[in-house]
Amino acid sequence: MHAILTVDDSPSMRKMVSFTLTGAGYKVIEAVDGVDALEKAQAHPFALVLADQNMPRLDGIGLTKKLREDPRFKQVPILILTTESSDQMKQAGRAAGATGWLVKPFDPNRLIEVIQKVIR
Repeated sequence: MHAILTVDDSPSMRKMVSFTLTGAGYKVIEAVDGVDALEKAQAHPFALVLADQNMPRLDGIGLTKKLREDPRFKQVPILILTTESSDQMKQAGRAAGATGWLVKPFDPNRLIEVIQKVIR
């Protein structure tokens, strides 16, 4: 069973994402922001990161950059799940090393489909 690190400052969004992922057979590690995610990344192995963009302390792009600096996370897929949909923001995500970009509100089936494609 693959573990997924989900990062979002919204408790309701974390709950929806967790419900979707556990229902599809994934183990979920939840973090409340980018700083919390970096701490959890040191303690738990995971196959994918699903991060919000707009968070206090450390946003999704900042988290992506920090994870990509660590050799252990160079190849781990990182998906940004956010309300942000501008091309400029997506380009910043790609430049930071994000694997993909999904816009909220998310379709649970589409989310699982994308995750299955990038976790191989």
